[in-house]
Amino acid sequence: MKKRLTFGKAFIPLLGLIAAAACSIFIWDAGMVFPLIIGVILASIVAVNCGWEWNDVQKMMVNGVSRALPAVFILLAIGMIIGSWIASGAIPTMIYYGMLIIDPAWFVPIAALVTGIVSITLGTSFTSIATVGIAFIAIGEGLGFSPALVAGAIISGAYLGDKLSPLSDTTNVAAAMVETDLFSHVKHMLWDTIPAFVISLILYWVLGSSAVTHTELNTDAIDAIMSGLNDAFVISPLLLLLPIFTIILMLKRIPALPALIGVSLLAAVIAVVVQGTTVSEIVQFMTNGYVIDTGVDTVDSLLNRGGFASMLATVGMLIIATAFGGILEETGSFEILTSKMLEKVKTAGTLIASTLLTTFVVALASGAQFLAVILPARTFVQKYKDMNIDTKNLSRTVESMGTVGINLIPWSVPAVFASGIFGISAWEYIPYAFFIYLVPLINLLFGFTGWTIVRKDYSQEKE
Repeated sequence: MKKRLTFGKAFIPLLGLIAAAACSIFIWDAGMVFPLIIGVILASIVAVNCGWEWNDVQKMMVNGVSRALPAVFILLAIGMIIGSWIASGAIPTMIYYGMLIIDPAWFVPIAALVTGIVSITLGTSFTSIATVGIAFIAIGEGLGFSPALVAGAIISGAYLGDKLSPLSDTTNVAAAMVETDLFSHVKHMLWDTIPAFVISLILYWVLGSSAVTHTELNTDAIDAIMSGLNDAFVISPLLLLLPIFTIILMLKRIPALPALIGVSLLAAVIAVVVQGTTVSEIVQFMTNGYVIDTGVDTVDSLLNRGGFASMLATVGMLIIATAFGGILEETGSFEILTSKMLEKVKTAGTLIASTLLTTFVVALASGAQFLAVILPARTFVQKYKDMNIDTKNLSRTVESMGTVGINLIPWSVPAVFASGIFGISAWEYIPYAFFIYLVPLINLLFGFTGWTIVRKDYSQEKE
């Protein structure tokens, strides 16, 4: 017979995961896969101990993973895109022309702004990081900027779009989970997103200007990168039509996965026709990542990346995290952990703070954006209605931490992905990703001041 979990039993998997994560990161230096497995094991033991059959637990994991399958396929497609876009010369062309036209004094805020525009247009942070993000990292290195600072600016821009774009999967999920209209949700998010991004741009301009003032422009490095790119690739403005075509597909609301696979294959054709790559080579690049030896170490380190296989570690972590979340959700663990806190919530400020804290805990435990948005949204929606606070306040709040703030956690899927793309530790760039701090803080401010908190009478729905 199934028994309701006690608070102590519900807390065991989270406590075990957090303890294992601390040991893995600070002592074992082994990443987040093993701690997540520990979390799954503990959650399974608790479920079986409370009366669930092992087959039930397996179904919980399967249900959890099934929600992540669209994200899994998109991640794998992005790996192929990186390999084929580099081989086609599209990314090298963006790097080359970027070094020609960008003013060093404005480079860092421009990196954030352009990445933000691309991310809003595409509706995906991962694609914008993996395309224009790589280009800006290369340009920044050539200009002598700290890779961590540039990466922080790129992250800020990428998650501006991931949070605000109507094409973003997390944006659509957040609105759906709280039963609010998508465009009402997007419009309401302007209140926290725009101020946070404007402040971030100002900070990037100050830091970027200071870096230019105190650092001599490394023209030799820039010349070496441009020369290496020019020798290894056919550089042409016509290759910029590939990212433009990608943007057009997204604007026409072509489903993300077919669109991404399509532009990956188009880039493969361009690589063969324009760059003279053989079919065998392009298949290798799309599978295992692009490989080149230009004789310029900077160029090689920036371009030797991508491929289907490069995403497998991230996909594996996503699968384990969502399996863990599936057990927590279907055993009622998460509901039990938050019930006592919800009983004490009496004001809009404490409600927003509780939502942010709960979302952060899910993000800390699972590292998965979808779980960090879905679980708190489902848990808190009735409380918002009971307090006659419009649920679009809830969707905005869970997005602020579940979509954006999750990047504060170095072992989260978004942070691991970005770290792999940039080739630098998440610990290095997180201090410079100002947007991911500011959005949750602004929501906390709104909660306790009442600014932008919209009320709605839900009493008729109860009748």
